[in-house]
Amino acid sequence: MNVSLTVNGKAVSAEVEPRTLLVEFLRDELGLTGTHVGCDTGQCGACTVHLDGRAVKACSVLVGQADGAEVLTIEGLAGEDGSLHPMQAAFHEQHGLQCGFCTPGMVMAAIDLVRSYPGASDTTIRAQLEGNLCRCTGYENIVRAVRTGAANMEAQ
Repeated sequence: MNVSLTVNGKAVSAEVEPRTLLVEFLRDELGLTGTHVGCDTGQCGACTVHLDGRAVKACSVLVGQADGAEVLTIEGLAGEDGSLHPMQAAFHEQHGLQCGFCTPGMVMAAIDLVRSYPGASDTTIRAQLEGNLCRCTGYENIVRAVRTGAANMEAQ
């Protein structure tokens, strides 16, 4: 099947197998390897991207379902000058990462969380990030990073 979508602001088209997952398309066809494959079952959140402005787990979306849609990956967050998105900067400043495997999905989920729940409490942040697993940090710095990122996004 032929699919056409916008990825990180650029139009892309390709001939794909109907069973191709969005995460496979992003990584294998477009070389956007910041979207990680962790569990292949939608449990870990490492593959989280934005599909038409909402966070989704790209391992649970067929690329055909994204036909005509806009997809934003971690690679598309930085400014044209290379400056980090406010949430990326907050994860760096607050040490919201260790090994970094979960970080792209965590950042993408956090941006959607902040947009959906402005002024979210720590309890809400924790609840909304439940579908994104981190095996290194214990989440304390991630929650702090999300709060800092929310303030930075608001200031922009």
